[in-house]
Amino acid sequence: MSRTVKIIVSGRVQGVYFRRFTKNKAQGLGIKGSVTNLDAGRVQIIAQAEADRLEPFIQWCHKGPITARVDSVELIELQAYEAEFSSFEIIGSM
Repeated sequence: MSRTVKIIVSGRVQGVYFRRFTKNKAQGLGIKGSVTNLDAGRVQIIAQAEADRLEPFIQWCHKGPITARVDSVELIELQAYEAEFSSFEIIGSM
């Protein structure tokens, strides 16, 4: 069963290649969606995948890459998302 979640990650997650590592991890797990920087130094991830693929990705988001420091993760289930993703993309400037 496919799930779509919004994940908001707070901590030292900007300026440490968090989005690039997130994209690489998502692609390795077969997850589609996007990652973007938010105000106040947070990162937002929209992830779509089968539940068994999504769970390891969510767990990874709680620690992130070695370059980051994750202080908190907010997980929001999205019941109906307006579009299916065809890949995993970084939104915004690199």
